[in-house]
This record gives sequence, structure tokens and C-alpha cells, in this order.
Amino acid sequence: MPSTAYSSTPPVITAASREGDVNYQAPTFPLGPFTKYENNPLLTPNPINHFESAYIYNAAAIVLDDRVFLLYRAQTAALCSSIGLAWSDDGYNFTRLDRPVLEASEAWEQGGGVEDPRIARREDGLFVMTYTAWDFQVPRMCVATSTDLVKWTKYPPTFPDIEDVEYHEHTGRTQIRKGHSKSGAIFPDKNKNGEYEMIFGDSFLLRATSRDMVHWTALPFNNYFAHPVHPWETRLLEPGPPPIRTQDGKYVFVYNAATLGCAGYRNSQYSISQMLVDLDNLDDGPLARLEKPSIVVSAQNERQGLVNEVVFCEGIVQFKGKWFLYFGQADSELGVATANV
Repeated sequence: MPSTAYSSTPPVITAASREGDVNYQAPTFPLGPFTKYENNPLLTPNPINHFESAYIYNAAAIVLDDRVFLLYRAQTAALCSSIGLAWSDDGYNFTRLDRPVLEASEAWEQGGGVEDPRIARREDGLFVMTYTAWDFQVPRMCVATSTDLVKWTKYPPTFPDIEDVEYHEHTGRTQIRKGHSKSGAIFPDKNKNGEYEMIFGDSFLLRATSRDMVHWTALPFNNYFAHPVHPWETRLLEPGPPPIRTQDGKYVFVYNAATLGCAGYRNSQYSISQMLVDLDNLDDGPLARLEKPSIVVSAQNERQGLVNEVVFCEGIVQFKGKWFLYFGQADSELGVATANV
């Protein structure tokens, strides 16, 4: 297992910190193939630190000043989540901050806390985190901003009046969920109209636009981006990290999927896959999606945990000639899979 250390002092990050690997190469579609790291998991719970004493999983990732930074979901035995910070010089061995950087403080976060961060960055250097506020009643997507990854400013739920739809292709069942929203992946660039775009949701993938990357307007449901197609997607689709611009100006969109069960996949089993998308033509939906997932459940700590049969990605970076795809393992530990650039 990789080494883990703790620090009370994080590295100094500012709005001027350099983002990305110094030798970054824009990819083609698809990324991979990916190989799971033989020494997974990278991060495991620590009973000494209450906020991460029971479970550690789903992490956002970003490269700043030649380090990989993770914003990871940590959880207590009472299932209250907070967001921790970790950093690494090699992508595998991490130092963790000894306290959370985001935790429950608002009424809509009481009970379940703050979950599943995804990180984007504005042109002026502002970091924008989307996360899910969970009060054990309704999941609500929220936004927080920071200039240093440690101190965050929160905003109220992004889509308080939204009506989301849960969709199951196998059963034909749909269910309206009022106020339900989560899992926003923000494109790093503006579209042809000078707006930021976000893909969010956890059944149908929905869209929203923004002028400042903080305040968002959801598009009408009939303008959704994607719905389940493959048998291993029939339970849900959920965004992964921010999409990655390709050499020809399209984007690789890594996403998570779960199934109601099909050949080779157990009921409720999760997978990680990829779509090719065009930022300026999102009305057309995905240009392509893989026929088989990039990452599937295989290890024992992915088969059994807080939630069984789960691999789940919210962070991917290019670092030192490799893609590092960080993923939660059974909602209990954090692993990585790598691919050559």
C-alpha cells in the first residue's frame, strides 16, 4: 500500500498557481487502456481522525505547481461526509491535511454532510467545486469557491426548484424527484456563446449554463444531454470529472454508470466509461460512447464495502506522462488506474 503522511500545513496555493503538467499533451478519444494500480488502495480510513474514521472515497483531482491535489470524500460511521485535502509528488503517495476543508454548516447539509467534489478552475484562477449537500432527505448540488483549496465560500443549492427524473430503461419506470440534483461536471472552456456549460444529474444527464461558473441556469429537461443506452447503464448515468479537451477540439467526458443487471454485470454494479462530446453542439448529445466500460468492478474491496459493486470516478489528471484516474472502491477506499499518454 502507498505511504500516507499527515500535515497541519498545506502547500501554498494561490490564484496564480500553475495548473497542469509541464509536458501536458492533449489526448485523442478514448483515453486508455487503463490498468488498476497493483498497490491499491491509495487512501484508507484513519480511525484517529474522526472526519475520515470510517470511509474514504470519490476524489476530485487537479495538478498545481507540479503536484497532484485530491479533494476526497471522507465519512464517519454515522455516514456524515466532509471533504479532505491530500497532495502528492508522484500521484501515488499522498500527504493528507489533518482536518477537512469543507464540512456541513448549512441546514441542507445537516445529517449527511457534503459529498462528491468535482473541481474546475476559472480563467482568473478561482477554484470552483461542485458538491452534493445531503440532509438524508434530498440531494442538492451546490457550488463553493476558493483561491487556495483550503478556505471555501459556499453558495446556496444551485437548482432549488428543479424537477429531476429517475429513469430505468429495463422497467420503463420514471419518477419525478422534486429538488433533486447532484454531480456537476463543468467544462473548462466557454462555449461559442461565451458561456460555461455543466453536465449534471444521476439518471438522465442534464445541462446548465453560466456566465461566471458559480451561478447556473438549468436547461429545460427536454434539452437533456444523454440517457442510458447500454445494458450496463440502465440504472443510472452520473458525471465524472470535468471533460478533457482533445487534440481536435472535442472533449472526452468520463462518466459513471450503474445497471439493473445484465450479462457479466450484477444488479446495481457500477462502471466507469467515456463519451466523446462537442462543447459547441451539446444539443446533439454524445458524438460517441464506448461499447464497454473503461473500468469495471474486479477487486475484492470494490465488490464489498459500504456500497457493494462500485467503482466511481470524479477526478482524472495527466501527470508525468500518465493519466491518473482516481476512483472510489465500494464507497470505502480510494484507488487509482493509470494509462500512458
